[in-house]
Amino acid sequence: MTRRTLTLKSKRFREERQEVWKEMEFMLQRIEARSVRGLTDEEIIKLPRLYRSTLSSLSVARATSLDQSVVSYLESLSTRAYYVIYGSQKRLRDRISGFFTRDWPLAIQSAWKDVAASTVIFALGMLVGFVLVSSNADWYYSFVAESLAGDRNPSASEETLRESIYGYQSGDGALGAFAASLFSHNSGVAILAFALGFAFALPTVILMLMNGLMLGAFVAIHTEKDLGFEIGGWLSIHGTTEIFAIILAGAGGILIGRAVAFPGDLSRMESMRSKAEQAAIILGGVVVMLFIAGLLEGFGRQLIQDDWVRYGIGGSMLIFWLLYFFLPREAFQP
Repeated sequence: MTRRTLTLKSKRFREERQEVWKEMEFMLQRIEARSVRGLTDEEIIKLPRLYRSTLSSLSVARATSLDQSVVSYLESLSTRAYYVIYGSQKRLRDRISGFFTRDWPLAIQSAWKDVAASTVIFALGMLVGFVLVSSNADWYYSFVAESLAGDRNPSASEETLRESIYGYQSGDGALGAFAASLFSHNSGVAILAFALGFAFALPTVILMLMNGLMLGAFVAIHTEKDLGFEIGGWLSIHGTTEIFAIILAGAGGILIGRAVAFPGDLSRMESMRSKAEQAAIILGGVVVMLFIAGLLEGFGRQLIQDDWVRYGIGGSMLIFWLLYFFLPREAFQP
């Protein structure tokens, strides 16, 4: 079947059924905004029939290999309808369990291309930042704001940098506030990376690149003072969770951006809406990861002074996240 024939077939398929889909989506929007009380008795009775019709359309679209954007839209619409019709029968505990055991990992697996792209962009920024600052320290302040750098700058002595890696006074009583501030800052970066995705993902890409540049520059000034191994442990204990979380937030933004930039046969708004739920699930999980990273950074990194223990914790967290996200799971079928 030629691409032109497939496009025409997909267009005809949408034209024949899109009134049902629009009616279904209109009902779902009202329920999500005002609960089921926003529907009349007739509409409540009609809702299961529309749901079955949408499932039938999804089955046909999958079987005939129609345009992927149509399939994605119908999958999103069917999933929303499933939760509206059957979700209220589930206890809160079951919903939370389902999010962590199925929904979140599957959302990441489905967006693996976006995760890979976000990872490459961040790693590229880190490499460029490291190389530029290693060759010319003046680049450092192009990537790292003075207010953020503090005493950690190219002119700092080895003793000063070492003190920042290992220095901690147990009586300062500031660890709790430190963890809270780090969580707030990192959450802001992640949410911004996600939120900017609607602009064709370009601001998200720039933000990921800038964060990579900043980290590369930060590592470079320590490596210059022969503290590369030490700063690696200092970053590792929390960074494998924190950086992974920021990369996933960037992946959510790229996912939305791709939907806007390449809508296929759908309108840009419909295409973005078809990916919105998946992206929102990714972001919800990212907040959990950043909370864990904040605890590791604010407490574990300050209290644990041994480099090998720091690397051990960081490496263990990385292995845990990789297995958690990418072990095969049974896909959810509404």
